[in-house]
Amino acid sequence: MNALKNLLNGIERGSQWPSEVIIVYMNEDAYNLEHVYSFPIRSIILHTDKGINLGAARNLAMQESSTENNIFLDVDCIPEEHLIANYAKHMDEEDVLFSGQVRYLPAGYDRSKDWEDKLHQLSLPDPIRGDLQEYTYELFWSLNFGCSKKTFKQIGGFDSQYEGYGAEDTDFAFEARKHGVTLKTIPALSYHQHHATYKPPLNHLQTISTNAALFFSKWAVWPMEGWLSSFEQLGYLRRDAGNLQVLRLPTDSEIEAVRTS
Repeated sequence: MNALKNLLNGIERGSQWPSEVIIVYMNEDAYNLEHVYSFPIRSIILHTDKGINLGAARNLAMQESSTENNIFLDVDCIPEEHLIANYAKHMDEEDVLFSGQVRYLPAGYDRSKDWEDKLHQLSLPDPIRGDLQEYTYELFWSLNFGCSKKTFKQIGGFDSQYEGYGAEDTDFAFEARKHGVTLKTIPALSYHQHHATYKPPLNHLQTISTNAALFFSKWAVWPMEGWLSSFEQLGYLRRDAGNLQVLRLPTDSEIEAVRTS
């Protein structure tokens, strides 16, 4: 709830407001936001049989959108003041798949005085993409991106076969490349709100493994290579050529042992 409020407050503080905000709730009721914002908000509830489905949620958001050009932000992102204006400017100039940029906020960032005015000062660049001016298709991430309905349709939307956590955004980018859609990185910055992480993400081992196997069946390469290698080294799974076998699932105590904060 707080993450969503921070996201919406960030949009409110921006130099340009969107024509609408669509919030997709996955298998939960819409929140009572209480505050009245300067832009219309529509809430949509997506019910799925097998936990969260991020691809299906993004497809639904695009389907329900009343505008041609659209920005996607995960709920744990806070947009920088000019994020929407940056996207709008670039979308007016060309029709491609745009990737924004992300910086990470540390634990306790929101306990600082006037923290909303110091997001850049408080945050750190992404350790993998921080020095890159252009992201490759392999480094595309869906927590901050934008495109037109036309481009989204050309890509084919997200593959909703991916369920839970992992690989659906890389698959989307590979489909973009396959269909001749250019990927362009722009300085549309958002700040990722801190939450507990697991290194490696044993809490998502099952869905990561299932999604990785699906991805390999489509593209003949492994996604999330670092995580899969860590799972192998720890004895949770085994890969043999194009086959992936989960040997055992981690216990609750093993998952808690790799929690970083």
